[in-house]
Amino acid sequence: MNNGGVQEGAAVAGAQQPLEWKFSQVFGERTAGEEVQEVDIISAIEFDRSGDHLATGDRGGRVVLFERTDTHNHGGHRRDLERMDYPITGHPEFRYKTEFQSHEPEFDYLKSLEIEEKINKIRWCQSANGALFLLSTNDKTIKLWKVQEKKVKKVCDMNVDPTKAMGNGPNVGSSVSSGSTSSKPYTANGGYPINDFSYPTGGLSSLHLPVVTGHETSLVARCRRIYAHAHDYHINSISNNSDGETFISADDLRINLWNLEISNQSFNIVDVKPANMEDLTEVITSAEFHPTHCNMLAYSSSKGSIRLVDLRQSALCDSHSKLFEEQEAPGSKSFFTEIMASISDIKFAKNGRHILSRDYMSLKLWDINMDSHPVATFQVHEHLRPKLCDLYENDSIFDKFECCLSGDGLRVATGSYSNLFRVFGCSEGSTEATTLEASKNPMRRQVQTPARPTRSLSSFSGVVRRVKGVDNSGVDTNGNTFDFMTKLLHLAWHPTENSLACAASNSLYMYYA
Repeated sequence: MNNGGVQEGAAVAGAQQPLEWKFSQVFGERTAGEEVQEVDIISAIEFDRSGDHLATGDRGGRVVLFERTDTHNHGGHRRDLERMDYPITGHPEFRYKTEFQSHEPEFDYLKSLEIEEKINKIRWCQSANGALFLLSTNDKTIKLWKVQEKKVKKVCDMNVDPTKAMGNGPNVGSSVSSGSTSSKPYTANGGYPINDFSYPTGGLSSLHLPVVTGHETSLVARCRRIYAHAHDYHINSISNNSDGETFISADDLRINLWNLEISNQSFNIVDVKPANMEDLTEVITSAEFHPTHCNMLAYSSSKGSIRLVDLRQSALCDSHSKLFEEQEAPGSKSFFTEIMASISDIKFAKNGRHILSRDYMSLKLWDINMDSHPVATFQVHEHLRPKLCDLYENDSIFDKFECCLSGDGLRVATGSYSNLFRVFGCSEGSTEATTLEASKNPMRRQVQTPARPTRSLSSFSGVVRRVKGVDNSGVDTNGNTFDFMTKLLHLAWHPTENSLACAASNSLYMYYA
């Protein structure tokens, strides 16, 4: 009991000290003035459960895999060595492993719609027999991929000299035409007999069997399953179940439950489509399974609410077990309120006790046992409130930022504009609110805005004046310029360490603390 209390107190005390983030490495770094191709922009990023592999997807439909290299330098797994207080030097290092084309552009002839190849989400499955398995999806089709090392085998130690070997046809170098007449007889399989074949020295006793040898190994990605034709609207989420057998896929109006082994059948478990589409008031924006309870999942909506669903209640989960929704302050509603309330991403904490949600302006941490209000709210880019008109004009207000939690649940992170991302401490008493830039010098720009400001939308009138000639840049409270066109939408936290992977356009930046 006392020991547990000491550990808990130490964890809280440690969380109050802000982490010092350092640059680790970058893949696909742009040179000054280099133009980025649309297909190279990263659109999804995900660590596997062990943290030894990282996958990214891009708008060109490609999936790129990276693997951890520093775990092998000490003869054991990094986490195991840390438990033994082994002195580990250096920083986490990844290297390029392989890449493959996951999706191709398609055309729906029935609806006359183009289907982009862009990878929306990637989720790792349980590995087996040394092979890696992962799910990837674009707007309409989900695919299960198996990535495995294959040995290239070659037959060696032949008895016959290859230069004198017979083939299923004429000898190499000879030409046979329909009108040619040759005195050489054909063998049964169509080849010419070789008369100058000589027996090996010592007779037949020296003949030996050819040997099949394995030379180099190559990584092969093979599509094992294709889960298609189950969504009328764009898929925004996929999530693996803790049972290792099923997963869900969600679009704007429906959530489907799949078995990994069955690709031609799925079960619709959530359907929010009204009988009359004119009555539609909200759509599904994100969905995720509980990390340990295979019967529970959560999904968020464009109205800023999160619903917790128990699959044991009914086959069609139209009714939710819990509704997490923060009530608006009286008189605080404005033209932008509903747009900014839309949740773009939700994540369960590793222990399943908390849910992290990201709306346009803030991060909210919910306790699944308390649905009245979030236990913590973190303002991400409060200095943008005076620019809401401009953000609406250039559609930036509809950007969908992702969020993530550390493996120990003590910190949360999300992205912002100008390739900035923010890390907040969420333990009791923590005031950590760090702003980092996706560059080789992450601490270059520090925005000293409070983590929990009290300013509300009540300072804005309900009528918004439309402004022409929108400026895509501005100045924050510290005088730093920010750019709406460079945004950090995708990032992932290592499952066991304080290590972050961030996608800035076509570049993948990695940091550690």
